[in-house]
Amino acid sequence: MAQNAPQAAELAQLLRTGPFHLALRSALTARGLALTRVQHKLAQRGITIGVTSLSYWQQGARRPQRPESLRAVRALEEVLDLPAHSLHRLLVPEGGRPEAERPAARSYRSLVAPAGTLQRLFTELEIPADGGLHTVGHHERVRIGPARRLAERESLQVVRAHRDGVDRYVAIHRGETGCDPSRVRVRTGENCRLGRVRGDAEAGVVVAELLFDTRLRAGETHVFGYAFEDGSGGPSAEYLRGFSFAGGQYVLQVRFDEAALPVRCRRFAQASAGAPRSAQQELTLSGRHHAVHLVEQGVRPGILGIGWDWG
Repeated sequence: MAQNAPQAAELAQLLRTGPFHLALRSALTARGLALTRVQHKLAQRGITIGVTSLSYWQQGARRPQRPESLRAVRALEEVLDLPAHSLHRLLVPEGGRPEAERPAARSYRSLVAPAGTLQRLFTELEIPADGGLHTVGHHERVRIGPARRLAERESLQVVRAHRDGVDRYVAIHRGETGCDPSRVRVRTGENCRLGRVRGDAEAGVVVAELLFDTRLRAGETHVFGYAFEDGSGGPSAEYLRGFSFAGGQYVLQVRFDEAALPVRCRRFAQASAGAPRSAQQELTLSGRHHAVHLVEQGVRPGILGIGWDWG
C-alpha cells in the first residue's frame, strides 16, 4: 500500500515521541495490514500472539511488558518495515527496564463485566431490568480533575415511557480502577429527586434511583438531570458509553482542568466490545474551557467515546 506524505510524517513523528500505541496504530494504517495478516507474519517468525492482544496494544488498553511481548514488538518492527528499535524504545528506555504500564483505559468489557453485580443491586432495589423507559436524547458532560481523575459526570437526559406508570430511572456509575463507592456523591438536578443508592466496592459500581414527580403514561417523555461526583479512582485515559439499542441524539463533552491537559484527544466508535475502533477523529481542545466533544445524531448499537493521551 502506498504511503502518502501526511501518513509518513505522522508516523515518523510518533516513532520519535510516542506514545507506543499511537505509533503502532499509525504504522498499521500506513502499511495497510489487517491484524490477522500481522498475526500470520509474526507466526512465520516464530512469534505466537493473539489478534486481541494486538488490538489492545494499538488501542492503548494494554502495554507490552513481558519479555515474550517485547520480543513480539521487535518482530513487529520487521513486519511493519520500521527502523530497528523504533517501537521497542518507546517501551524500554535506555536503562533497559520497561516503563510502568499506564493505567488501563476503561474498555467496554469492563463496563459490562459486573453484570452479576448489577443484577444483585437491582434486586436489592426491587427494580426490574426493563425500567419501562428508553432514551430519546442524552447530553453528558465529563470533568477530569487536576490529578487526571474523573471528577464528575453530569447528565441531562430525555426519556420516553413504553408502558404506563413509570415514575423512576436507575442511573449507573462505573468508576475507574480503585473507585470507592462510599466516596461517590449523587446530585440531582431538574425534574427528579434522589431515592435509594447502592454500591459495590469490588466492582466500583454505584446505582442511584432517581424519582420523578409524576407517573408517565406510555408514549410520554420526561427531561431530568443528575450527576455523579467521584474522583476516587485512578487516572482516566478515556470515557465511553455503550448502547444496546438504536436511539436519538447523544452528546458527550469532556472538560479538562487547566493543571492537567492532554496532549492529544480523539473520538472513536466500536460496533462491539471486541471490534476494532472506527470513525476515529482527532479533536482539538477549546482554548478557553479546555474541552472536546462529540455529537451523534442517531445512535446505533455499539460504543461511542473520547480518548486522550497524557504527556
